[in-house]
Amino acid sequence: MAGRKLTLQDKIDRDYPELAQLAELLDSKWSIVGIRFGIDAIAGLLPVVGDAARAVIQAYIVFKAYQLGAPRALLLRMAGNVGVDVVVGSIPVAGSVFDLVFKANNINIRLLREHLVTQGEDLPPALLG
Repeated sequence: MAGRKLTLQDKIDRDYPELAQLAELLDSKWSIVGIRFGIDAIAGLLPVVGDAARAVIQAYIVFKAYQLGAPRALLLRMAGNVGVDVVVGSIPVAGSVFDLVFKANNINIRLLREHLVTQGEDLPPALLG
């Protein structure tokens, strides 16, 4: 690929699978008694540091959506999901419970996927339902 400018499809092929796997790791990688959870719920147990780390990773997903051509309205919606997750998720105890229910990263990847499919882009099979 040296000397060749990446097409949007090249960027999707490179970035989308990574983003989908990251969202799954953050929100729904493991299950205990039927409750799916990921690193996001665990990191939320670490006051301030865990919340800050989660926010940075979630912002990365929104930034990559921007690089994949997501429109402003979609980026704002995704950022809103992140904001709700970070603010409510930072509340001791209640935030940890909230993180088990509200899966901002999975929602954002689904929204990005729907946008890219609507634009006629070719995507790998969805990891998330």
